Amino acid sequence: MYSGIGAMRNFQTKLDVIGNNIANVNTYGFKKGRTIFKDLMSQTISGASGPNAGAGRGGTNPKQVGLGSQLAAIDTVHTQGSLQTTGRVLDLAISGDGFFVVGDASGNNRMYTRAGNFYLDSQGYIVNADGQYLLGVGNSRLQIPTDAKSLSIGADGKVTIVDASGTLSTIGTIQLAKFANNDGLEKAGNNLFRETTNSGTPTTGAPGANGTGTIVSGALEMSNVDLAEEFTEMIVAQRGFQANTRIITTSDEILQELVNLKK
Repeated sequence: MYSGIGAMRNFQTKLDVIGNNIANVNTYGFKKGRTIFKDLMSQTISGASGPNAGAGRGGTNPKQVGLGSQLAAIDTVHTQGSLQTTGRVLDLAISGDGFFVVGDASGNNRMYTRAGNFYLDSQGYIVNADGQYLLGVGNSRLQIPTDAKSLSIGADGKVTIVDASGTLSTIGTIQLAKFANNDGLEKAGNNLFRETTNSGTPTTGAPGANGTGTIVSGALEMSNVDLAEEFTEMIVAQRGFQANTRIITTSDEILQELVNLKK
């Protein structure tokens, strides 16, 4: 009965993860979650024994009864999402590995994201939807002159403008961060990831360096959630939940029969 209760709790967690994936199917840069189970400890009724040549007997295997399942991990799957063309210069997607780096005005409190929908504030700085600054190489902010005639961003991250006099100039280079273990990053909400002790310290630099991908201007990376896969996993979790409720009801019926023996 307790094995069934534990399994029901695990399948509820799986359904929570699936629900979050489906809710973010259209969230830019979202990386889906995956629930992994593992078996709980087993009660040993008898241990294994080796062959006994003197008695003329072979070895025997251990006899164990499992005590249920438990949650092993909730993974974040960092596969590439499909790119959606928007035609907007400040919509940026990363083709390959790496994360955009955003932070405060001094270049501190850095966070990492795959969502590349950026904007300009009143002073011409490139910011995300929450007002955090997009940081360039050297953790510097990227400011577009308010009188600039045009703006372009290359695959190498270089931000180029044509100023009021018609002169072409580069104002900076967008930096990308690469982690030794992307799965170790912590989701911080608002499409952001936070560095942890298990993600490793990021290596930052221009796009295309240190194993990072390149930037695609005028496109956004969509969520990597596959609805067909999520609905299939939802059915599996639902049936698993139902099966474990039957374990509980069947155990209850057996207990009821035992109680009725006294009558």
